[in-house]
Amino acid sequence: MRLFEQHQHRKIRSLEGTWDFQMQDGEHAGKHYLLPVPGCWEMHPDLLNYRGKGTYRKVIVTEREAHLRFLFQGVSHTAEVYFDGKYVTRHYNAYTAFDALIKGVSPGTHTLEVRVDNGFHEASSLHMHNDYYTYGGIIRSVEVQELEDAYIERLEFVPSKHEGLWQAEIKAVVINLSDQKKTFRLQGQGAGESLDFEGKELRPHEKAVIIGKFTFPEAKAWIHESPNLYHIKLKLSDDQGNLVDDLTERVGFRIITTHRGRIQVNDQDIVLRGFNRHEDHGIFGASFPLSAMAHDLDLMKEMGCNSVRTSHYPNDPLFLDLCDERGFYVWEENHARGLNIEQMRNPNFIQQCEDVNREMVEQHYNHPSIIIWAILNECASNTEEGRVHYKRQLEQIRELDDSRPLTFASHHRDRELCFDLADIVSFNLYPGWYGPEDPGELCDAARRWADEAGGFGKPMIMSEFGADAVYGYRHMTRVKGTEERQADIIEQNLIAYEKREFVSGMYIWQFCDCRVTEEEVGPLWRITTQNLKGVVDTYRRPKLAFETVKQMWNRDDKR
Repeated sequence: MRLFEQHQHRKIRSLEGTWDFQMQDGEHAGKHYLLPVPGCWEMHPDLLNYRGKGTYRKVIVTEREAHLRFLFQGVSHTAEVYFDGKYVTRHYNAYTAFDALIKGVSPGTHTLEVRVDNGFHEASSLHMHNDYYTYGGIIRSVEVQELEDAYIERLEFVPSKHEGLWQAEIKAVVINLSDQKKTFRLQGQGAGESLDFEGKELRPHEKAVIIGKFTFPEAKAWIHESPNLYHIKLKLSDDQGNLVDDLTERVGFRIITTHRGRIQVNDQDIVLRGFNRHEDHGIFGASFPLSAMAHDLDLMKEMGCNSVRTSHYPNDPLFLDLCDERGFYVWEENHARGLNIEQMRNPNFIQQCEDVNREMVEQHYNHPSIIIWAILNECASNTEEGRVHYKRQLEQIRELDDSRPLTFASHHRDRELCFDLADIVSFNLYPGWYGPEDPGELCDAARRWADEAGGFGKPMIMSEFGADAVYGYRHMTRVKGTEERQADIIEQNLIAYEKREFVSGMYIWQFCDCRVTEEEVGPLWRITTQNLKGVVDTYRRPKLAFETVKQMWNRDDKR
């Protein structure tokens, strides 16, 4: 599930493999299939366009009595978990992890059942008809863990620097699963230092935070050019000295700031050059094997990128692990795209956004590659009612993590009402594609709009720009839809933004062509039901724009 070993004491077992699957609706309802997990059910010939409900089943064999914790990295989009026919838990949102804990499971054979729904209806305020596709299935990794009477749920690593030395506050969340009051102690090591926390008494079934502050004199900074990583290894013992649990996280020492209208990592001004990337592939759908994730980053690196935006949802932790290792700066955002104010009035919207924000930050907190949190892409930030939502969500994330700057991508131009709430102002603008505007003049106008709307003195990112191109369609006329026109438009945008010192980042829309929803939209929605603005197609075949970007971003004279 990760690119490093997280447990040596805790017994874990991957549940990847073949699961029994039954579709609930449609012409094949009730039919049994053997589907791979992780995977998208749309990859099966009978289920290519299936939107609805289905049930996955897996037989689990246990050899001893234990508390079982099933950890799902992503189920799209709603999951209900049953164990031996009994309801355990429910989770909404395909792009964040959740667990299902069953205490005191006896030895023997058991059945795990996951009922999945990828339908569009009122109960889902975020997964809806959109300019990307909501796949169905258990799309990310699954494992089962055997727990003892207590376990470390997670840890948060917060680096800082004092008098030239790296320091860190480490917060560990510990849960007592037993019916007795017990005292637990955390000890460990990391970055060449021993880590010893004060003991903590926990009441029965209590969750508590244990905090320690440490200095790491030998630690080296994490930055794009030198992504130094360290393992923080913690062990949890009871008051008798018996080892109860362990957890390892991988971290980096770096500090993000926004001074003088620029973005800094470890006090160095940076310019973000990268792509918006959907988790979508012509072969795998939204369920990527590691090799495909690495290939995407290899292609981006070849083009001279140093950053990626996870449009428009939290990404697989494996992909983020790769970004940590390779020094890619990540803008990660919550799951909400293009919602008007009426859609934001959905009775589930506030709670579902709050849940995904919390899960995104808590689960991905320790990735040094993530340097920006973002929310609500192209939603109703131009209305007073929408501003209430933006304020609430930005304040929630800032309370969860005040070490990273916050932003949101706006397309409202001079009607934006929320730039004063963010640390970075970001614009989605498409000069040359949706209109004949000059990229440089429009960028200058965007800076004025931001300054007048509460964004004065804040860094500015051009968060989306680009053009459609059908892979293989080339013509001397360079008309819209050709690879030539796409390359021209991207080049004109990059030339304009690279010249402007106030632009701290630029994200091309987009890295790869992606599938979009077709239901309940007009016949001219998207040709081939794909967003074709990728510089590579859905199978990662480069278009002409690939070479254009490569030449622009590998120049020695860029900022």
